Amino acid sequence: MTEDELLLREAEKIARAVGRMFPGLCEVVLHDLRDPAHAVRAIEGGLSGRAVGDPATELGLARIADPGFPDVLQNYPNRFPDGRPAKSTSIGIRNRDGEYVAALCLNLDVSLLGSAARALTRLARTDEPAPLAESLRARTGDELRALVEDYATERGHTPRSLPAAGKKALVRLLKERGFLELKNAVPVVTDLLGISRASVYNYLR
Repeated sequence: MTEDELLLREAEKIARAVGRMFPGLCEVVLHDLRDPAHAVRAIEGGLSGRAVGDPATELGLARIADPGFPDVLQNYPNRFPDGRPAKSTSIGIRNRDGEYVAALCLNLDVSLLGSAARALTRLARTDEPAPLAESLRARTGDELRALVEDYATERGHTPRSLPAAGKKALVRLLKERGFLELKNAVPVVTDLLGISRASVYNYLR
């Protein structure tokens, strides 16, 4: 067996294995560049409708004509005969004399991926922001106490020394942020602020 034939035989294994790993999504074609009129040596996936024995593509002919043609063309845009967009990679295979004897080509059908990407974009899209910032984690009693203490400290007071207007604003803030939904939240607030339960409900009116 000649060196060229051995290279093609080994490349054929790769074409079969890679194509069968991505059925219906990726076509893998091995071209025998020694016979451009019947270049397709192996094809797995069949997304382009070609068959073994079909001629070389324009890119294959360019490789045959130019020894300086790039060894690898990666991720270039392409299109299947029915119009579906594809992403292609072409890998030239040289013998020990530096001559191209084969090309291994991968053609990925990106039409389904494009549809999925658009669907994901629509799914992730949001509308106008909410009128206030929202946290989706559960509130805790410790966080309630910390908020009350921080609110008073920032205004130069203890919670109990806050003026009535400050206590009213704080109670409404606690309501907006969901802290009053906590179990026993109202008794905790009345104790921290030194006010009655009735005052809490009056502040919320």
